[in-house]
Amino acid sequence: MKRCLTVGSFQIIRRANEFGEDPIALSGRYCQEFLKDMDDLQCLPPIHQPRVSEHMEEIKEMIAKVMTNGYAYTVDGDVYFSVDSFPEYGRISGQKLEDNRAGVRFAVDSRKLNPADFALWKAAKPGEPSWDSPWGRGRPGWHIECSAMSAYYLTHSFDIHGGGMDLIFPHHENEIAQNCAACGPESNVSYWMHNGFVTIDDEKMSKSLGNFFTIREVTRLYHPIALRYFLLGTHYRSPVNYSISQIEIASESVYYIYQTLHDSEEALSAFQQGTVTETKVKGVRVSPQAQECISELRNELETKLSDDLHTPAILNAALQEALRLMNSYVNMLKKKQQQLSVILYLSELQKEVKAVLDVLGLLLGSTCAEVLQQFKERALKRADLTEEDILLAIEERALARKNKEFARSDQIRTDLVAKGIALMDIGT
Repeated sequence: MKRCLTVGSFQIIRRANEFGEDPIALSGRYCQEFLKDMDDLQCLPPIHQPRVSEHMEEIKEMIAKVMTNGYAYTVDGDVYFSVDSFPEYGRISGQKLEDNRAGVRFAVDSRKLNPADFALWKAAKPGEPSWDSPWGRGRPGWHIECSAMSAYYLTHSFDIHGGGMDLIFPHHENEIAQNCAACGPESNVSYWMHNGFVTIDDEKMSKSLGNFFTIREVTRLYHPIALRYFLLGTHYRSPVNYSISQIEIASESVYYIYQTLHDSEEALSAFQQGTVTETKVKGVRVSPQAQECISELRNELETKLSDDLHTPAILNAALQEALRLMNSYVNMLKKKQQQLSVILYLSELQKEVKAVLDVLGLLLGSTCAEVLQQFKERALKRADLTEEDILLAIEERALARKNKEFARSDQIRTDLVAKGIALMDIGT
C-alpha cells in the first residue's frame, strides 16, 4: 500500500510565501499533523509513504518517456501533455473534450495546442521551489507526481487506486493518460475507488460557508474511535453528512460496545482467574443460539466487506445482535444461571466480536475500562462539567429521591441529559 505526499502544489507554495517559509518545510509540517490524525483514527500506516521531493529523477524519467512516445510538447520551459494524442482521454470520467471550455474548466493559455492539455513540467517562477531538468529549471505538474511514484513502488499495474470523487476529473483522468503514454499496455489499474464528500447538516463543507472544521476539532470533544465509527456508518462512496446529533449517536454506540466488552470481561473474570477450570467447561458445547450468532457475524463481515466494503451493514445487524446476546449472558452469570455453559457462550461471543472490531479498526490497545474513562472525560468536556460536579448532582438527586421529591430528582436527571450525561439507576 502506498500514499503519496505532495510538496509543490500551488496552494502549498502560496501558503509558504504568506508565512515566509520554505514550501517543502511547510509541507513536511502539515504531513506530520496529518499522520497524527490518521494514527488517532486507527488508520494503519501504508508500507510506502513517498514524498515528491525524494523522487524527482523518476518523475523526470517518466516525462521523458511520454515525450519520446509523442504524447507531449514543450513551450517556454513548460511541458504539456497533448490530450488530442490520446483518443481514450475521458474513459474513467466520461468527460468529453468538446464539452469543456477554456476559462471554465481549464485555465486560458494560448500557448497550448488544446485548452485541456495539462502540465507535466512547469518552468521555474520566482518564489517557487525548482529543480534542474532537460527542459530547464522548474517543478513537476501535480498529476505526473502520483504516476511516477506509483510506478516506482507498485509497478505500472496494480489493483486499487483511490481518492475523493473530485479527483476523478481531471486528476485521475490525467494519470491514466500519462501512464498509458509512458508505459503503453503495461499500465493498468484494476479498481478505482472514490469516496464521497463531507457535508455539514446536508450542506457542503467549505471555508467560504464558515462550516469548515478539522478532525482534531472533532476529536477534542469526541473520542477518535467514535469519529471512525461514524465514518464507517456511511458507505465510502456516499456523501458523509456530519452533524452533532450523528456524532453523538456514534459516540453512544461505541460506548455501548466497550461497556458490553467490559461487563463481559468482569463477568468472565472468575473463569479467567481459575475458579472455574477449563476442564469443567471442556464437555460443554456452544449453544445453537450462540453458534448461529457467531456464524452470522462471521458471514456478514466477509459478505459485506466483499460487497464494495459495505461497512454500515456490518455495524447495524449481526454485530448488534451479538452485543445483545452478550449482555443477556452477562445477566445470566450475575444471576448464577447455567454458569458453565454460559461462560463458554459468552467467551466465544466476546472473541468473535473483538475479531470483527479489530478488522474494522475499532479495537483499541487500551483496556475497556481505560477506553470508557476516555469517553467519560470527553463527555464532561462537552458538558463543561467536572467529575466533582457530576458526583454532587448524583448526591443531590439521591437526597431528593430519599425525600420523595421526585420532580426535583427528575429535573436533575433531565438537566444532565441535556448536557449529554446519562444517569442509570441500577437495582431500583
